[in-house]
Amino acid sequence: MKGESPLAARLRPRTLEEVVGQQQIIGPDSLLARAIRADKLSSVIFYGPPGTGKTTLAQVIAGTTKQEFVSLNATVAGKKDMEQVVAEAKARRGGYGRGTILFIDEIHRFNKGQQDYLLPFVEDGTVTLVGATTENPYFEVNAALLSRSMIFELMPLTAEDIGVLLDRAVTDEERGIGAFRAVLTPGARAFLSEVADGDARNALNALELAVLTTSRDEADGLIHITEEVARSCTQRKIPRYERDGDNHYDIISAFIKSMRGSDPDAAAYYLARMLDAGEDPKFIARRIMICASEDVGNADPQAVQVATAASLVVERVGMPEGRIPLAQAAIYVASAPKSNAAYVAINEAMETVRQTGNLPVPGHLRDSSYKGAQKLGRGIGYLYAHDYPHHYVEQQYLPDALVGHRFYRPETEGYEARIRERLDSLRGET
Repeated sequence: MKGESPLAARLRPRTLEEVVGQQQIIGPDSLLARAIRADKLSSVIFYGPPGTGKTTLAQVIAGTTKQEFVSLNATVAGKKDMEQVVAEAKARRGGYGRGTILFIDEIHRFNKGQQDYLLPFVEDGTVTLVGATTENPYFEVNAALLSRSMIFELMPLTAEDIGVLLDRAVTDEERGIGAFRAVLTPGARAFLSEVADGDARNALNALELAVLTTSRDEADGLIHITEEVARSCTQRKIPRYERDGDNHYDIISAFIKSMRGSDPDAAAYYLARMLDAGEDPKFIARRIMICASEDVGNADPQAVQVATAASLVVERVGMPEGRIPLAQAAIYVASAPKSNAAYVAINEAMETVRQTGNLPVPGHLRDSSYKGAQKLGRGIGYLYAHDYPHHYVEQQYLPDALVGHRFYRPETEGYEARIRERLDSLRGET
């Protein structure tokens, strides 16, 4: 079965030294590497995209530890399977003094009850948990289990890392495809390394397919894997993006921060990432409108109008044409001068309301339109602004306890500079 298994499975590293990439967590002096070599591993959770080495690290641990290594996959295992593992672990520990490492792949698939069941046995050392998940464990794994585990995030492999694995595959005659006498051209190597998108399994599967389906050259007897051959054996990259997954929040966060940071190129790129993955365009439009008010504000009052119009156009015309107004709005917001003064003003005002409660409205501002209002002193002394030069007259508007307080502090960018100049002039602060 090992001989007939896919290349990616056959070539899986057996020791830490064979692992490619992830040096940030398994470097020579790292805590994880030292713990594995000393066989003193505590409960850990490996988190990262597919093909980055989560299961590989678990198997390295299995090959290194003197403890019993038991593996479960959360997609098919149930509570009964865990009860059996725990019972055997207790017997092993009591009878032979030998520990048990329990590896659970796709641990996020376990529901809350299943995760809760494991907790006491992880806590008392009956089992040492090694979990693997493609989902953010802080969203998908119980807080109690997280508090008893160390979280290690695995990053997508670089193109250089994948190139090393491809070289290893074509030269290894025992576990790789060295016996096929295949030659990987530099163009094919670069293409496969890049198109794999950080997933070693994708690259190795494509290489294996290329070797198995390419005829041997009659002149030299070798199988030549060119870039053209490599392209024919790969599929379009599948976007690593789920609407309720961790990557969703990372991409929308990067999109908003790119607009806020005045980088229209990055904004267009992350917009394309979301559209390509099938994100709801109405969701994107809402985020652009929020950014237009929060981060542009009165520095360019037209930004929120452009964003709102784009949202309406998307609803009217749909996709794929809707990508154009979305791009127009995102680029406009990214390119506009920035001010968060309105955002700060409302937040400070809300906090003041929460702290001070219902402060009395000044009497001259109160409603005087009903019968008997003036007898109660409502509206007496109010000065109508339009009766004065420049439609302005100085009078108190804030409650007595807040007189002189400034919530709105205009910036000096874009149109808001003119607003600031006018307010300073009215207040005699120029």
